[in-house]
Amino acid sequence: MNRRTVITALAATALGASMGHAKTPETFTRGGLAISGHDPVAYFTQGAPVKGQSAHALIWNGAEWRFASAANRAAFEQDPTAYAPQFGGYCAYAVARNYTAKTEPDAWHIHEGRLYFNYNKRVRTLWRRDVPGEIARGNANWPAVLAR
Repeated sequence: MNRRTVITALAATALGASMGHAKTPETFTRGGLAISGHDPVAYFTQGAPVKGQSAHALIWNGAEWRFASAANRAAFEQDPTAYAPQFGGYCAYAVARNYTAKTEPDAWHIHEGRLYFNYNKRVRTLWRRDVPGEIARGNANWPAVLAR
């Protein structure tokens, strides 16, 4: 095996494939919160993960989304698909390999106006090696990967 194959195999093992028979929820949450309670709009406007507040929360796509301000909530309400993470907030690297994995709010990337998350920053580094290819593979698997 070459170095890249070993790294990819190790990353896939670290991520752990979802093996349950129940349908995976469309949005990845922790305790019912999308992006662990971080404001999705802030990734675009502040270029960083910002914790949202329960006072500025709403339910969308089966999850509670929190926002740092009423203005950010309003922006999301006007066009949620512009701000919501791709692949339901699941790890984009995992979805490209036809399974789902959890993500961390600080392992994010915006590409062509779309927000993507990864399992962790190390996996994000792997994903960034071929962002267009990873997105194409992920799009081919999404949303069918949720039924696995």
